[in-house]
Amino acid sequence: MALQFEVVAKCSKSKARAAIMKLPRGPVSTPVFMPVGTQASLKGLTPQQLKDLGCEIFLNNTYHLGLRPGQEVLDKVGGAHEFQNWDRNILTDSGGFQMVSLLKLATITEDGVTFLSPHDNSPMLLTPEHSISLQNSIGSDIMMQLDDVVHTMTTGPRVEEAMWRSIRWLDRCIKANKHPDKQNLFAIIQGGLDLDLRVKCCAEMAARDTPGIAIGGLSGGEDKHQYCQVVSKCTDNLPENKPRYCMGVGYAEDLVVSVALGADMFDCVFPTRTARFGSALTKFGSINLRNAKYRDDSSPIEEGCGCLACKENIPKSYFHLSVGKDTVPAHLLTLHNTYYQLNLMRSVRQSIIDDKFEDFVNEFFSNLYPSKTYPDWAVQALKGVNIDLH
Repeated sequence: MALQFEVVAKCSKSKARAAIMKLPRGPVSTPVFMPVGTQASLKGLTPQQLKDLGCEIFLNNTYHLGLRPGQEVLDKVGGAHEFQNWDRNILTDSGGFQMVSLLKLATITEDGVTFLSPHDNSPMLLTPEHSISLQNSIGSDIMMQLDDVVHTMTTGPRVEEAMWRSIRWLDRCIKANKHPDKQNLFAIIQGGLDLDLRVKCCAEMAARDTPGIAIGGLSGGEDKHQYCQVVSKCTDNLPENKPRYCMGVGYAEDLVVSVALGADMFDCVFPTRTARFGSALTKFGSINLRNAKYRDDSSPIEEGCGCLACKENIPKSYFHLSVGKDTVPAHLLTLHNTYYQLNLMRSVRQSIIDDKFEDFVNEFFSNLYPSKTYPDWAVQALKGVNIDLH
């Protein structure tokens, strides 16, 4: 395996843990948030800026790269690292999420998924073998298996069908991987909101001994109590010596609680997408800089923040005037939000190492909810791992 995972500290109360994940292009400190660069770039940022923010790994999308620039171009240039001038780690999804997000364009069979391209309406069959072939061409350091994704609101036989199909597809993905010595294939746990199916899937996927395992099929609008139950049940039934990747999670509260429940890796478009609409992430919550109250506000987005916009003391009034009308404020807000998310996880990690994670969690939630009216889902989930919000 081209991955080594070493747990360096554990919270003495919860399931939170800090680790080093050694990958072909350098170590990754976990817990970690991975920004999403769908089309081989993080919108609005250069690779050097991403490095300067301390990013050690980010995500590319196999489906979109398979369409454009296409596999032939990727093979010719030597993969996505060279294509986008990024010499650190890349994780690629499999294209399976498009089964949910583009479901009207997709037909699912045992062979794979047939898509109609959103660009020219041409058909594209994505099989487990083709997904891995594309990811081999991309050259990602972590590849995801093609899984059969169902919406979290789906119930009945379809959920179990998707789980077993995902297990069969993992076997095909393992067989198809041309570069197991340098590209790490992660399994994905399915089973919807059915905890018994999740336990079954954990056992089946763990038996395949992939370098890491992801918890998939969540963050689709399900009840937060159910989300936490699934994550906690999965981490209870996954190997201790492998990274646990909770897919599609990006809200700050979700990240902190999910770490407490034992997850190590996360990704989401949220911090970068919300920046383009004028929202800034802060320790006191998200603020909409288009709001009229910021028209004459001369303070930075967040005092003490280490991003370029805040260090240069660019006032909120500037963003109020220009956001949505100019590329510069979108660029600066993307820098800020990405810094916030990466720094949040660095702070979480350090608190675990110092065994002060419970204190961190309480300070984090008290900043977000000064009235102490905490969301019940978070209170209950944290209580389940011996952390009391007060």
